[in-house]
This record gives sequence, C-alpha cells and structure tokens, in this order.
Amino acid sequence: MTKASALAALPGPSFPQATGSGPLQLSRRAKAAIIVQFILNEGADVPLSSLPEALQTQLTQQLGAMRYVDRKTLNAVVQEFADELDSVGLSFPGDIAGALSALDGKISPQTARRLRKEAGVRQVGDPWARIAALDLPTLERLIASESIEVAAVMMSKLDVTKAAALLGRLPGEKARRITYAVSLTARVTPEAVDRIGLSLASQIEAEPPKAFAAAPVDRVGAILNYSNAAIRDDVLTGLEETDQDFADAVRRAIFTFANIPQRLNPVDVPKITRDVEAAVLVTAIAAATTDETRKAVDFLTENMSKRMATSLREEAAERGKVKAKVGEEAMNAIVAAIRDLVASGEITLREPDEDEEDGD
Repeated sequence: MTKASALAALPGPSFPQATGSGPLQLSRRAKAAIIVQFILNEGADVPLSSLPEALQTQLTQQLGAMRYVDRKTLNAVVQEFADELDSVGLSFPGDIAGALSALDGKISPQTARRLRKEAGVRQVGDPWARIAALDLPTLERLIASESIEVAAVMMSKLDVTKAAALLGRLPGEKARRITYAVSLTARVTPEAVDRIGLSLASQIEAEPPKAFAAAPVDRVGAILNYSNAAIRDDVLTGLEETDQDFADAVRRAIFTFANIPQRLNPVDVPKITRDVEAAVLVTAIAAATTDETRKAVDFLTENMSKRMATSLREEAAERGKVKAKVGEEAMNAIVAAIRDLVASGEITLREPDEDEEDGD
C-alpha cells in the first residue's frame, strides 16, 4: 500500500486532540492531515497527486482548517498509521485504471484498449510525454488533421529540436501560420493544454494496432540484406518493374557489404574491427573478387591501423580462394556487426545520397 492510498482511508479509533476547549475526537480526514503535515515537516515527498482530485481538495481544506495538536496526539496518530501499514498483507489498485497500469505489458494491447474504452478510462500518465515520444512521420500526420491553434500548442509542448524538425516537414504556408499562432498562446490555460493533450492522445489510442513495428520498406530491405546477391538483384529488378518508387526506397534501406564505402564513416572502422573476429575479416578480404567488394575491403583496410591491415591482407593471400557461400557469410557477419553498432547508437550510417549532396 502506498502512502497516498493509506492516507485516503485511514481507519481505526479516533484520538483526542488537545485544544483550549478540551479534547476532541479526530476524524479520519484530520488524521490524514496530521500524517501529511508530519511527513512534510520531515522533508519527505508525499505523492498526493495520485489521489483523486476530490480527496486532494478535502485534504488541502482540512490542512487549512487545523491549527495544532499536542505531541501525545501526534504520536498516537503516527502509531496508528504505522500499525495500519504493517497490518496490510496485500493491496490492490482499487480501480480499473490502476489495474490496467499494473497489468501493462502483461495483457495484450487489444484487451487493454478494449477494457479502457468500455470503462471510459483514459491512458494514465502525461499525454504530452506520450505525444513527444512519437516519431516525426506520426507527428506530421497528427498535426495535419488539427487546427492551427491546436498545432501551435502541440509545437510549444514538444522538445525544441523535435519541433524544429517537424516544422521543416510541413508546407511553408502552414509552417508560417503555426509559428505565428505560437505567439498567441500566452493566455492558454493549463487546463486547456491538458484537454488538448488528452484529445490528441485519444486519437493515437484509437488507431488500430499494427501487426508489424517496422515499415514495409524496412522489412523488405532487412530481408534482402541477408539474401545472396543474385536473389537480391532479381527481386529489385522485379520491384522496379512493379513499383519504381517502392523499389527506390528499398534500395535506400538496403545495407550490404558493398555499401560500406558509401554508408560507413571512416572513423567508425576501428569499432568494426574491434567487434568482428580477425578470421572473419580475413575470409571477407579473401572472398572479395568483384569491383564493389574490393572497394569495400580497400575502404576498411585504409581506415584501420596499417599494421592490422597488412596482417589481414597477408593472411587473406595465404588463405587463397574462398567458396562463395563462405565468403558471403563472412561479409554478412561484418554487416551484422555494423547494424548492431547502429542499433546501440554507437555509430550512425550516412544516407545514400549524402555524398551527392555534399558535392553539389
């Protein structure tokens, strides 16, 4: 049981309060006020915001109405509170909202969404924190369906960096109108901001669940990353005949051994050689027989220590010819190591067209 829930319903006998007119029987509300004041005086945090608003109001009014209690009364109330906490064997959330929070991640999202809708319970937590965690494409779709005034409030609640990135994705005229509307938000009340946040969050909850977390382009790209070159080229050719735009997007999503010179930053090569076994690097170097794979090998060896590069090339020369399948497995292992570093945030790949843009 939390402090706040115990304060909300403190049972047990009443204790006398010493006042100028004699002892009085304390109500549960008065006892709760005494405990809260005692905890605050001790410098501890009291999570009163988790209580229903009506109880917060009653407690505040009770604190304002009381003056003092004697030490004997204080000790008795604190002892009762401590005994009540010690006697609790198991506590439950107390409502459907608390139950859904306790079971978050334990029951399916579909079940949680249905129960929340049937009970009329809003998603707990700050709606703006959930909105701020959305990716830019989702935020762009969300803001496109809202009025300029709501969009201005939304922009004001986002992190500055994210708001700037989102603004850059909007049409010029709409971006200017939203920017001007931000200047008119000085008189917007906290209640209005909260209602807007809840409304936007409810739209997010209303969206049907997605079976796949990644976009189709990313899923196809990931599959082709680990396909052999012949199959990959054949699939891309077929996609180009069916949907050129989708095929172009898939090509940008693909990252293979041959793409290393265009996508990997030279300063990140030592991190790759740290995570990939030398035997794998030797096999990949020995298997590089095409112009593209040789360029990838040259890129890697030119950006590692000269001693390591010389050693790897000498071992690869001694290794001789490598079976195509074995060589491709070694190259895929290097690609997998690079992707793991990207996923962990240790390195960042360059976009396929960055070099072209820099050269313009």
